[in-house]
Amino acid sequence: MTHLQAGLSPETLEKAKVELKENPDTLHQDIQEVRDMIITRPDIGFLRTDDAFILRFLRARKFNHFEAFRLLAQYFEYRQQNLDMFKNLKATDPGIKQALKDGFPGVLSNLDRYGRKILVLFAANWDQSRYTFVDILRAILLSLETMIEDPELQVNGFVLVIDWSNFTFKQASKLTPSMLRLAIEGLQDSFPARFGGIHFVNQPWYIHALYTVIRPFLKDKTRKRIFMHGNNLNSLHQLILPEILPSELGGMLPPYDMGTWARTLLDHAYDEETDYCPESYTLSVKDLEKDLSPKTMKRSQSVVEPGVLKRPEKVKSEEENMQPLLSLD
Repeated sequence: MTHLQAGLSPETLEKAKVELKENPDTLHQDIQEVRDMIITRPDIGFLRTDDAFILRFLRARKFNHFEAFRLLAQYFEYRQQNLDMFKNLKATDPGIKQALKDGFPGVLSNLDRYGRKILVLFAANWDQSRYTFVDILRAILLSLETMIEDPELQVNGFVLVIDWSNFTFKQASKLTPSMLRLAIEGLQDSFPARFGGIHFVNQPWYIHALYTVIRPFLKDKTRKRIFMHGNNLNSLHQLILPEILPSELGGMLPPYDMGTWARTLLDHAYDEETDYCPESYTLSVKDLEKDLSPKTMKRSQSVVEPGVLKRPEKVKSEEENMQPLLSLD
């Protein structure tokens, strides 16, 4: 074991070896091979290239050197192309702070049975008069940046649960295809995290409609890890034990305190009042609609070509005991 693996438990070390093909004897060589590719992209400013940073991209792509480098390049390219999103990417930024305090995202204290961190989003909490969808995305990216520092989570990954209860059609109308694609590019294509499952619960018909719009931009692996549970929380509990879920998700724990994760990031600044108007945010919805409209959007190599969504007869993940589920209808 090298010093780069010092933060891993024996169980996670074995998982990294078996699932990710991580070899302590060649770890430094693997990292250097990715670093050597940087010269091929002089158009991108690689602002961080230390061993520990590159390692998280190798883990996210199972030590495929080329795929790890492509993810590393897309990570910085996404930030270059969306500079306003990453200005003042701090928990104290007014928009991010408002989103965090409303539970975007929520982070459960317990890990799932595979050691994955569980993120929860209660969609109806989105107060569109106080912060934008971009603020929510920035809060999620900031949170992931914080959590991905943990080497255990680099190997084990994350699970996302989105509860759409009481999410109105008016709120959904703000989730434009271009906005959703911005999120897909930021989370699926440009961030070194392993997502073991994305669970929708209590989703109304218009969320299904939005999903059909964005699914061509989802990788096949991502599609197979999206579970539409509807109001069938028993199917959710087959994959995430109710013992670690809050009562809103049919779990055995008390209702989730939306400020839990916000307090972790904000500390003493949590109770400080800040004035913020979503309309003042420099990256406006109209700007995004213009920049990401179908006429101006060009498919990059980082986005898979559209395909036909097939109903998976069996959903397989790296974990042997993951049960197959669900209808995507």
